[in-house]
Amino acid sequence: MPRTVADLMRANLLEVFNEPDPERRAATVKEIYSDDVVWHEPDRLVRGREALARRALEMREETPDWVFRPNGPVSVNDDLGHLGFLCGPADQPPVVSGMDIARCKDGVIVELYTFVTEFQPPA
Repeated sequence: MPRTVADLMRANLLEVFNEPDPERRAATVKEIYSDDVVWHEPDRLVRGREALARRALEMREETPDWVFRPNGPVSVNDDLGHLGFLCGPADQPPVVSGMDIARCKDGVIVELYTFVTEFQPPA
């Protein structure tokens, strides 16, 4: 059964970018993104499911002890989803906040936009 836009937004954050297990992450990537998904990051454009999976792995490797947390509920408007997030080391205040906005079609994400704001670490 296809996932709803809200389900896709939560899976994107928690089952892909927050998932430490490579096999579970890979299975979710295959399930929730179109083959030709386009991901707009603040500093790059990622095209295709495989490239997105590689970039997600890269991010996990750069900050292995960091976790993503939803920052509020998912908002949905037709085929668009929005989910705010907080991120930082587990069991510590977040150091990054941001949001994902996704365009979905036929039960998968076809385009993803990520906006990021960095917090100053506590002194």
